[in-house]
Amino acid sequence: MQLGRRRRDDSASETWQFRLYLKLLVIAAALAYLVAFVVENHRATTVHFVFGTTHVSLIWLILLSLALGIAAGLLLSQLHRRRRQRRHERGEPGDAVPDLVHGDEAVGEPEGAAPTA
Repeated sequence: MQLGRRRRDDSASETWQFRLYLKLLVIAAALAYLVAFVVENHRATTVHFVFGTTHVSLIWLILLSLALGIAAGLLLSQLHRRRRQRRHERGEPGDAVPDLVHGDEAVGEPEGAAPTA
């Protein structure tokens, strides 16, 4: 008998194997979908800019739009975080509209009264 080594439970091992195969199956399905997506969108399309026109494969247009959207989202989130941090350093409220009523209760209605629509 060896000290310090625990014997694995068979049910835990089977659960771990099932999760591993499930993850591999999901990854394989995602890769197959990605390959099919690229193959289906390989046709060239015309893109009209303000000062010119170009022909590009549709998949590149989709990926470029995705990359631009991700970059814009990252930039906007950084700007928002920086603005919020500066307001916090100056002691200003973080929200544009401060909480005027402290609490969630309605003002002016008696307790137990049914709310009006």
